[in-house]
Amino acid sequence: MAEAAQNPVTQQEKIIVTNKHGEKLVGLLHDTGSGDIVILCHGFTATKEDPIMVNLAVALENEGISSFRFDFSGNGESEGIFEYGNYRKEADDLHSVVEHFSGKSRVASVILGHSKGGDVVLLYASKYHDIRTVVNVSGRYDLKKGIAERLGKDFMELSKKEGFLDIKNNTGGVAFRVTEESLMDRLSTDMHEACLQIGKECQVLTVHGSDDEVIPVDDAVEFSKIIPNHKLHIVRGANHCYTSHQAELASVVVDYIKTVLQQDKATSN
Repeated sequence: MAEAAQNPVTQQEKIIVTNKHGEKLVGLLHDTGSGDIVILCHGFTATKEDPIMVNLAVALENEGISSFRFDFSGNGESEGIFEYGNYRKEADDLHSVVEHFSGKSRVASVILGHSKGGDVVLLYASKYHDIRTVVNVSGRYDLKKGIAERLGKDFMELSKKEGFLDIKNNTGGVAFRVTEESLMDRLSTDMHEACLQIGKECQVLTVHGSDDEVIPVDDAVEFSKIIPNHKLHIVRGANHCYTSHQAELASVVVDYIKTVLQQDKATSN
């Protein structure tokens, strides 16, 4: 309570960042006045308003840590066309966000992603090497898996025949379209090879629910085997969206981020 009282007012400011394709990315900055900012990245078909993104932003606020949650291109309020794959493009979107906050009185010190966003922050770390702390929440290790469960077992044949697949929602309408190009983008994204490119100076926390019904917890174990500076935390009983474990997820993540930020300050001093 004492720390929260020291930061009684947190300003939420809508900020627009333009990506390298000229698309406007819309996000919300939870500004506690801290010099460090945690960038929060949503998952597939989600937005910055996803409960995990919002709850983590509030939990960080309560510890006096600023955060920025935003919509990837083609999602939420951001410009662009929704794509099924787009992992590398989303990593580039994230780079535009990180660059936006660099050179000001603050810096993007931590990047965190849930589900697909978890893969995006790891891809980012493998390519850009300018963020030293990465949190992967329930990311998928093998992107060739999990497709048939969502698109149907004949997804490859149907996508080649028509050039796309329309995925229906519960009311029979089209939830989203999967183009053959975006499908191949996912299939060609090799998380194993990417993670081998993450440097030892980059510290990675992977958090995963033991009862994840979308991405098996074994994927988290695979990440722990190949990322050099890695910590693994399994949340017992948690599903993919941490429906009944939001508080525990927030506690694990915020404690980790507080520790690494304090270590960075001690090192710089």
